[in-house]
Amino acid sequence: MKQWQKDLLTFEAGNEQEEKDLQAFQYAFTSFNDVLTRENPLAHMTVSAFVVNEARTHALMVYHNIYDSWAWTGGHADGEDDFLAVALREVQEETGIQARPVSEQPISIEQLTVLGHMKKGAYVSEHLHMNVTYLVEADDQLPLTICEDENSDVAWLPIAQLHEKCKELHMLPIYDKIINRL
Repeated sequence: MKQWQKDLLTFEAGNEQEEKDLQAFQYAFTSFNDVLTRENPLAHMTVSAFVVNEARTHALMVYHNIYDSWAWTGGHADGEDDFLAVALREVQEETGIQARPVSEQPISIEQLTVLGHMKKGAYVSEHLHMNVTYLVEADDQLPLTICEDENSDVAWLPIAQLHEKCKELHMLPIYDKIINRL
């Protein structure tokens, strides 16, 4: 087992969902040769950032084109095993701003189901994202930039309004879990 896998499996689960998802991650790590890239069509690593302002009143969210919903920033590990670096890079790519980690440890892990969809003219089969989430902070006064090939909007949303804004109902318990850990 590689060091990044050992490090991830030492994550202290905060609830039963995370305990079960860690077990699933471990199974995938021992069953598949490569979970760091999309070459594994069944399950692969993804990284997200839950971006908050300093006051912890707003979350920086993007309106995701594929999911047709407001969502956190994030993306595929694409072979990189420094997940925090991936999270910070995704924030910058999707919003145009620099963020700083609140902690170098993940705030949350989750196994996410991705439905089949079209991406860049090709069909992507349903699969699993083994996701690692970091809490990061950014200045809510900085100008934002939309990453138009992935998103149609980017905004600081009041945390209290995420249930109203997010159309991906399965994501709400995950966002709530993270918000409760702030």
